[in-house]
Amino acid sequence: MIVLYVLLAILMLGVLVMIHEFGHFAAARLCGIEVKEFSIGFGKKLWGRVGRRGTQFSLRLVPLGGYCMFYGDTDDDPEGKTKDDPRNFTATAVWKRMLVTVAGPLMNAVLALALSVVLMTFWGAEIDTPFLYEVTDGSPAYEAGLRPGDVFVSIGDTDLTAATAQDVSNVIGGYAQGQPIPITMLRQGEELSFTVTPEYNETEKRYMIGITIQQGQKKLSPGRVLPEAWNLTADSAVAIIDALGKMVTTGEGLDQSAGPVGIVSLVAKETQTGGLPVYLNLAIFISINLGLMNLLPIPGLDGCRLIFLLIEAIRRKPVDQKVEAIIHLLGYVFLLGLMLLFTFQDVRRLFIR
Repeated sequence: MIVLYVLLAILMLGVLVMIHEFGHFAAARLCGIEVKEFSIGFGKKLWGRVGRRGTQFSLRLVPLGGYCMFYGDTDDDPEGKTKDDPRNFTATAVWKRMLVTVAGPLMNAVLALALSVVLMTFWGAEIDTPFLYEVTDGSPAYEAGLRPGDVFVSIGDTDLTAATAQDVSNVIGGYAQGQPIPITMLRQGEELSFTVTPEYNETEKRYMIGITIQQGQKKLSPGRVLPEAWNLTADSAVAIIDALGKMVTTGEGLDQSAGPVGIVSLVAKETQTGGLPVYLNLAIFISINLGLMNLLPIPGLDGCRLIFLLIEAIRRKPVDQKVEAIIHLLGYVFLLGLMLLFTFQDVRRLFIR
């Protein structure tokens, strides 16, 4: 079974990269820019087809990457020999090239939000504090105003924000039979107070208020799906930016960084344990991470290409294409070295626990 989860992890990375590159491709088409090659993966070509507009679509051996190549850009023509070609990327308006460059990371953000909506629709929001999973119609709790999805804040003087579902049951059970129970709940960001008086249930032969308490994934009303999906996406982005900031300034977390092997191993392991919701959660986080990492001002990445375009927009004259090509080449060497280092660490962790 572990092979299946490894394949699912590789599929995830392939899809995330494909979506990123499709962002570049779609923006180019919208701007009337010709695409020379759209490739999923690196290395030896396994499959290829030329589209109606002359674009070479390729599937290559190593699925952990991909690229969208334009006529005359630094990857296609580092010396600028084809500058007179009407399809040349560098001859296009600067704002169009900026849009194409930023479209890749933007598509990763859009994908993360879409996956968050799916996660919130079918599984709900992750929550540590106990909440009401079900409130029986006509029960004392229902008549008092409690509703499914309400989150426990306190019962009487007992704070329940860090409690378990069993803790809540114990506190409710601690009240005398038939005694009114003051309950404070959180509903859509607002604290509400209720008083629930238990009633004797002839079938169960005990006093009950008619609720089912749960902890973990909280089902959401249709109106809360998009806001919660947005919150999850935004919180993930903030967490990644904070982690990157600490890594750059203090080196914190650098020893925990992982390359493709480590990511595949993590996704496979966590998916095997937590199932599809965990798989989607990881896809959301990794998609945002991929988009943000590509915006870093590192040669070879989208962030550095944006800097060159900004310089061109300010100077109204492009940077010498040979110079830019050399800088990007050095960036590729640096990134390859970093990838090899992380891969070495990943493999080492697999065998040394």
